[in-house]
Amino acid sequence: MIWVREGTRVRLARLAVLAFSVAALVGMEELAIGQEPAAKPAGREASTLPGYTIGPADVLRIIVWKEPDLTLDVTVRIDGMITFPLLGDLKAAGRAPSQLAENVTKGLERFVATPRVTVAVSQANSTRFYVVGQVARPGEFPLSTRTTVLQALALAGGFKEFAKAESIVIVREDQTVVPVNYKRIADGKDVSQNVSLAPGDTIVVP
Repeated sequence: MIWVREGTRVRLARLAVLAFSVAALVGMEELAIGQEPAAKPAGREASTLPGYTIGPADVLRIIVWKEPDLTLDVTVRIDGMITFPLLGDLKAAGRAPSQLAENVTKGLERFVATPRVTVAVSQANSTRFYVVGQVARPGEFPLSTRTTVLQALALAGGFKEFAKAESIVIVREDQTVVPVNYKRIADGKDVSQNVSLAPGDTIVVP
């Protein structure tokens, strides 16, 4: 009797594994043909930058599930507004993608039964950082993905001959100053100084 029970348990375990595998394959097929999981909340997809705030010139991908006529790409105008079908002008600048998704969802409730809306930033054109001082190419650069100090300096063409690489500072929009010693980063002595940039940061190379 003990052997029978153990054999039954083995067979049940195999059946459970088989059922899980079949369910996983079905889920993959549904995603492959473009069906969205039922539990997906509005605005989950946003941007490559955490805490991103939409700004003018950003290109947004707005997806309304099962409503292809309401799924489109829009560019945020200089006044911070977008135009969306059925809803007219909506304020986008200054809001997170998830907040805009909620606004679109509420507006569409008058026209669509249980709308599910996702807003993603496909082109983050409004975010910038700046490099000034003793670099080969000072100026303004897009911040569409995570960018560190070393990456930013590379984009700016590296240092000029008499740059003081040990005395770099990052000036934040709130006027916070972050000191950066490039030599300690390059030597591997303090890689924690290779911080990620935030929108509006200015790297000053004396």
